[in-house]
Amino acid sequence: MNNQRYESGLNKLNEIDGQAGQKVIDSLAAISPDLAKYTIEFPFGDIYQRPGLDLKSRELATVAALTALGSCLPQLNVHINGALNVGCKPEEIIEVIIQMAVYAGFPAALNGMFVAKEVFVERELIKA
Repeated sequence: MNNQRYESGLNKLNEIDGQAGQKVIDSLAAISPDLAKYTIEFPFGDIYQRPGLDLKSRELATVAALTALGSCLPQLNVHINGALNVGCKPEEIIEVIIQMAVYAGFPAALNGMFVAKEVFVERELIKA
């Protein structure tokens, strides 16, 4: 294992997702520690380290992609939290999800918006 790549990825994961990201990694330990390692090294050790986009832009792109996929709601929850953690405003996240109605369809956008609402309520950014 490339320890520098892993450590760099783990630091970036913690910067973005804090405990939520670590919980995902920990939940994989018993069944697939290799997948946990790859999840840290590739996205967070390689891609998130690249120049060209700031963390806010990367997280908004990730929220858009996960919304469009429509079947990644737990990951969408983590990345909406991550987007907020790196300085995105709820209004920006809402607009990205609305934009996905055009390209991914209303069901995907609705599901994404319900995940956003759940995160915003949990973080007391809106009332239930």
